[in-house]
Amino acid sequence: MEQVFSYIIGLGAAVMMPIIFTILGVCIGIKFGKALKSGLLVGVGFVGLSVVTALLTSSLGEPLKRVTEIYGLSLGIFDMGWPAAASVAYNTSVGAFIIPVCLAVNIVMLLTKTTKTVNIDLWNYWHFAFIGAVVYFASDNIWWGFFAAIICYIITLVMADLTCKQFQTYYDKMDGISIPQPFCQGFVPFAVVINKALDKIPGFEKLNIDAEGMKKKFGIMGEPLFLGVIVGCGIGALACESGKQLVDNIPAILGLGIKMGAVMELIPRITSLFIEGLRPISDATRELIARKFKNASGLNIGMSPALVIGHPTTLVVSLLLIPVTLFLSVILPGNQFLPLASLAGMFYLFPAVLPITKGNVLKTFIIGLIALIVGLYFVTDLAPFFTQAAQDVYAKTQDSAVKIPEGFQGGALDFASSLFSWAIFHLVYNMKIVGSIILVAFTLALAIFNRRRIIKESRNAE
Repeated sequence: MEQVFSYIIGLGAAVMMPIIFTILGVCIGIKFGKALKSGLLVGVGFVGLSVVTALLTSSLGEPLKRVTEIYGLSLGIFDMGWPAAASVAYNTSVGAFIIPVCLAVNIVMLLTKTTKTVNIDLWNYWHFAFIGAVVYFASDNIWWGFFAAIICYIITLVMADLTCKQFQTYYDKMDGISIPQPFCQGFVPFAVVINKALDKIPGFEKLNIDAEGMKKKFGIMGEPLFLGVIVGCGIGALACESGKQLVDNIPAILGLGIKMGAVMELIPRITSLFIEGLRPISDATRELIARKFKNASGLNIGMSPALVIGHPTTLVVSLLLIPVTLFLSVILPGNQFLPLASLAGMFYLFPAVLPITKGNVLKTFIIGLIALIVGLYFVTDLAPFFTQAAQDVYAKTQDSAVKIPEGFQGGALDFASSLFSWAIFHLVYNMKIVGSIILVAFTLALAIFNRRRIIKESRNAE
């Protein structure tokens, strides 16, 4: 079974998702040709997104490496990025079975009306496998690993239900869609608390500037494209040791600026492919549900946050946070993680945050900054356990993607920086039975609350 699922996961999201969407489309009554086109558009979207994020990390990699060398920014945790984290997660006994186990849990929750989300974002199941794998290797007990993964899955599905209305209202063309990804949902508690705190500051509401407002107020200076060029050129300039080297490297600096501008401009265009491919599937699913199940109207399709990471506020705030996060990571006492390969994952922090801040750039920036500061410490804290899992996977697979350089520990911003991963890990690993009872009680209470809310909404709809 491990070999079967490792093979399937090894196909990658760009291959997995077209197959899944084509099969799903045919099953719900869409003609094969239309279903295939929908699946292929989603697959093309994943390819395009991979190309653009690879451009981001590959272009910034060498300049940022030079910056760390010039200014002596040496930290002990090597950033392996999300591909390595996903590889570690799926190449374990927990990861091999995570998809069928979580799908079974999803079906049970749908039948018991404790969720209204049908999570078909199978590729991002690696987040649940990740927390399960880390707990498994830390505790040397596979059942604790599955327990952590299932708890994380249930909490995420409920959170997707609780945030779906705001999500669908804020983003265009997202009716019937929710985001059951724990990395995104893990930042919602931060967003709710900080957003309310900022609202209590006198006069803060006057600073309500969204991305479109920035364009009107600052003209071209407020465009994500232009901000990308400026930040890229700035990082390129910082990678020069002297004025002479700065002059000699002007072509490379300008080239880096153009590449960062390209990333900011291309991501929104690529995400439109996801929406185009998803539309026939989501429409047909809702029609089928309304036709076959009178009391099941309002079910949501759980999809990847890649659908909305092209929003202008996400692009602007992510871009501004890159240099700020790099600076903070080397001055924060106790932090040992310098995010480099994980920078592309920063875009995924905001899909569930923007509906709460209504796209306010300043609020979103503050929430993202606080969440990332806390996240750096989470990654530092979990690094020894992630390293243990990565070393075991490398010993079995010889996969170079998960090989940690000698003298370093391994880490990744993606999901390891999430409140969900940190809290679940420590409750299970450090507190065992007591921590598990706390998690079960909290998760059960959350599920019962969601069930009552779902039943009440169904009655009101009738």
